[in-house]
Amino acid sequence: MTLDLNLWITVACAQRVLISNKLGEKLVGLLHEACSKELVILCHGFRATKDDSILVDLAAALASAGVNAFRFDFAGNGESEGLFQYGNYRKEADDLRSVVSYFSEQKYDIIALVGHSKGGNAVLLYASMYHDVTVIVNISGRFALEEGIEGRLGKNFLQRIKKDGYIDVRNKKGS
Repeated sequence: MTLDLNLWITVACAQRVLISNKLGEKLVGLLHEACSKELVILCHGFRATKDDSILVDLAAALASAGVNAFRFDFAGNGESEGLFQYGNYRKEADDLRSVVSYFSEQKYDIIALVGHSKGGNAVLLYASMYHDVTVIVNISGRFALEEGIEGRLGKNFLQRIKKDGYIDVRNKKGS
């Protein structure tokens, strides 16, 4: 019971932080402070937010272990400004760059980037572009991307979007 209470207190005491990305959009995040300068940045997956249970639980566990954690919404997701976009890995890597820069300026020692699902791919892309964080963790990231957006949406997806103004995305079962 004590552990559950400690996790709840850690989550409830998170500090709201606003960071501007390079487009001037406000990224909204929560900093779980643990009285150290070490920081792990947590990134959510596709159509998800900083409030997904996996990120909440990771942040609480890290803070309980004495490591600060920051979980945030990419632009166009959750509470952050901007429009949601399908794909946009580079924009998410740019958002992550803004977050890393902000906390570096605040004199935090960023010891890891952790991404779940699509966020896992964002941290990998970030690491390939910048070499300033040495530990990169990809939790359940997408791996079979050979088919690309055409494989997911169909060969004529752009024509359908232009004609109808939208596109329905279905899974392999047709749902």
